[in-house]
Amino acid sequence: MTKPRRVLITAALPYANNHPHLGHVAGVYLPADTYNRYLRLKGVETVFICGSDDHGVPVTISAQNENSTPEEVVSRYRGIQEKVFGSLGISFDHYSGTSTCEGHAELSQEFFSKILKRGDIEEKVTQQFFCDPCQRFLPDRYVEGTCPHCGAEGARGDQCDACGKSYEQEELKDPECAVCKGTPQIVPTRHWFFRLDRYEERLEEWLKSCEGWRDNVRNFARGIVREGLPARSITRDLEWGVPVPLEEAKDKVLYVWFDAPIGYISFTREHFVNQGNPDGWKDWWVDPDVELVHFLGKDNIIFHAVIWPAMLMGQGEYHLPTSIPANEYLNFKGEKFSKSRGVGVTAEEILERFDADRVRYYLTAVAPEGKDTSFTWEDFIQRNNDELSDVVGNFAHRMLTFTAKNFDSKVPMNAGDSQLRDEILSVIREAREKWDDSLGRQKFRDALDRVLTLARHGNRLFDQAEPWKSRKEDLDRCGADLAALLEVVHAIGVLLSPFLPSTSEKMLSAFSQCAPEPAEVLKSLGECEVLTAGGELSPPGIVYPRLELEEDQD
Repeated sequence: MTKPRRVLITAALPYANNHPHLGHVAGVYLPADTYNRYLRLKGVETVFICGSDDHGVPVTISAQNENSTPEEVVSRYRGIQEKVFGSLGISFDHYSGTSTCEGHAELSQEFFSKILKRGDIEEKVTQQFFCDPCQRFLPDRYVEGTCPHCGAEGARGDQCDACGKSYEQEELKDPECAVCKGTPQIVPTRHWFFRLDRYEERLEEWLKSCEGWRDNVRNFARGIVREGLPARSITRDLEWGVPVPLEEAKDKVLYVWFDAPIGYISFTREHFVNQGNPDGWKDWWVDPDVELVHFLGKDNIIFHAVIWPAMLMGQGEYHLPTSIPANEYLNFKGEKFSKSRGVGVTAEEILERFDADRVRYYLTAVAPEGKDTSFTWEDFIQRNNDELSDVVGNFAHRMLTFTAKNFDSKVPMNAGDSQLRDEILSVIREAREKWDDSLGRQKFRDALDRVLTLARHGNRLFDQAEPWKSRKEDLDRCGADLAALLEVVHAIGVLLSPFLPSTSEKMLSAFSQCAPEPAEVLKSLGECEVLTAGGELSPPGIVYPRLELEEDQD
């Protein structure tokens, strides 16, 4: 007997020191939520996990700048994150944090200890930047400089955002302290390194087997492995973080990118504990039949497609990722989102002006799936008006209002008698099948376009039917055509539901008395009529009114 399909979905943990901007939403959290909603619509059992990345330098720098503590920074920004995600309709099953999740530190230390026992972690003295004015070592984001690989300025101490490559800190050129801007000195310090070179062959074989992955993820990860994987430092000279479980390292913590992905497991465990099933998490992390899907941005590919799988191999108890649909960057008018430089717009700012589903629509329509894309206010307004309002909203409104005026807001009889019936079912079936195929491959832009194309077909077929004429000449034919065309409106509402949960529900409310629930009827779309003839309709009004560009949006 075939096991029911189960999928564990994670979204990259945002640092608990900032407001989510639209680049984060478009690249990670929105596609993850859409995929989760799609799978559940199909009857697939899922668990959707996320939470804040609380440890490491970004949080300590924010605490220092705000004259606060890391704990206070985490508490404040995690609350902001949860509020923003909720306002956007992004519905995690569990949202936690690496500093507060019970058992997270212990699980991270267990990973370290097991890999150490295998002999794949080694201790060595390394050279690290030390800032005399600040009297501290400068791990990761405490130091900035020029990338040793591509020459980009403003590179962090561990990774370059421009080229995506990672390196040891002492390789950074023209270094400066991120706090006081002074020039740090190189001094020796002792750290522990993960011997990634011992996992190269296993990683290469695994990556070769990962069929159906996006080229940008698979090719980048395989390229990194083929170049050779140096031992990677996984400890830091910090106070804020998970303590290294060694007596001789009591003044050090685990590197934030070592403990952060372990949060996927500890958060899942916490979720099931909260559900009263403390051992239920094991089924999702140990059963190899469970699909593990990580949503993230391209800057995190090396961690999720190389380092994290090596950690899982070294720990030895959990299955590897099934899919890593990493996106490129959504820029703002061609520039990368940057709070420090005042470039971009936060999710909170746009939600103060526009409905969440209008934001979800646009961010999906321009999703950076294969290459960087750009947000502009003009394009946001135009795409919403020309597509969602004029195509989808217009078709639904004209159909429902025409039926209300001429058939007392009831589904007319005899849809099967319409001469357009076969073509209508054909375009619905084609849209559903291609929508299903695209979403199954995490091609969200293409899937959304399938729904838009279906609405265009609906408008064309409505004009072809000319019901404003047939209602005077042949009321039965008019009713049959409208009954068949209402199937298109209903199908659009169902297929939009993973993308636009609130407004699609409003559209589907028109059919609440004459159609089964979307999950019950999904497979039947385009195969037969699903609306009950004579059933009551409840027109919801204009679901997608046209938007206006405000003067201060430039």
